[in-house]
Amino acid sequence: MPPKKAAAPEKKTLLGRPSNNLKIGIVGLPNVGKSSFFNVLSETDLANAANFPYATINPEEARIPVPDTRFEWLCDTYKPASRVPAFLTCIDIAGLTAGASTGAGLGNSFLSHVRAVDGIFQVVRAFDDAEVIHVEGDVDPLRDMDIIQTELRLKDIDWVEKALDNLKKSGRSLGSNSLADKAKKEEIAVVEKVLKVLTVDQKDIRKADWNNKEIDVVNGLQLLTAKPVTYLVNLSEKDYIRKKNKWLPKIKGWIDAHNSGDPLIPFSVALEERLAALEPEKKKEEEQSIGATSALPKITQAGYSSLDLIRYFTCGPDEVRAWTIRKGIKAPQAAGVIHSDFENKFVCGEIMSYDDLKEHGTEAAVKAAGKLRQQGKPYEMVDGDIAYWKAGA
Repeated sequence: MPPKKAAAPEKKTLLGRPSNNLKIGIVGLPNVGKSSFFNVLSETDLANAANFPYATINPEEARIPVPDTRFEWLCDTYKPASRVPAFLTCIDIAGLTAGASTGAGLGNSFLSHVRAVDGIFQVVRAFDDAEVIHVEGDVDPLRDMDIIQTELRLKDIDWVEKALDNLKKSGRSLGSNSLADKAKKEEIAVVEKVLKVLTVDQKDIRKADWNNKEIDVVNGLQLLTAKPVTYLVNLSEKDYIRKKNKWLPKIKGWIDAHNSGDPLIPFSVALEERLAALEPEKKKEEEQSIGATSALPKITQAGYSSLDLIRYFTCGPDEVRAWTIRKGIKAPQAAGVIHSDFENKFVCGEIMSYDDLKEHGTEAAVKAAGKLRQQGKPYEMVDGDIAYWKAGA
């Protein structure tokens, strides 16, 4: 008998909402530079954004174009009438203070806003300025990071205890071996594990190991500490330019000890505000003169990646467009981002990789090289795919 084929490894379910329309929130204590950062982020021409359709949805929410050299190359190659890049939706959230988890300050409102986003830009203040009062009295980024982590975790504990209480009340009569009873018992066990991670292990939910069944339960709880965090350290312009600040090694040490693997990006709101006021040519000259560049493109890309977002392209003389999808999405769901009919009546996709198109120069040359592939429903999209969809009538 031929040997049995090894079972394919189980595909890991992602933490968070299963959506292609994800948002990232700017979080931090008051007066750390959150709103100033949001303002420069939402008004700056990232990746030559002046050429892009661009919208600030309202004062607290903006769609930020995600810089992408592949998109630029495709636009140069196809010279389309319309160019639409990928966007990151960014939300400015009011400042958090110690005691927010119990409703202090704007606590309840703040935490409900954090719950509504899918990822977090945590702005940490590491600059001294006598004119900008710190809510805690002095500048101490490690204390500030402790406050935010503690408040988010305490709120999660509160929500999980309530969820567990409700589950146990509704599960008191569990005794049969029916599938429904078994599923309820499994759900209770997962929520108990979540509570243990938060209280006994004192870890954020995203840092624990979960299997796919557990992740389905965790996602249903919509927890604050399950959201990916990118730490943005706001430095003085002088420190950013010289790449030196007394707090940076300590902040990195704090992240390594508490949330190992989370990205840290130093930047300077003061410098970003100054650069944002300049014309593009003057901005380039100033960046060369000071020997430092804006960190905004790097921050935007980091936020996009933290949400497990990738993009594919549709290209032609009318339009080059980047479509945002989550990692692991299959071809019909990716087509459905354009229009639901493309998903419901999906036939196949003609797909080539960006690298193949760049190597061969034209679609005809890619086809001649046998690199234009026809893919059906099981195909999992890859970042940088260029797709043409076929749908039934």
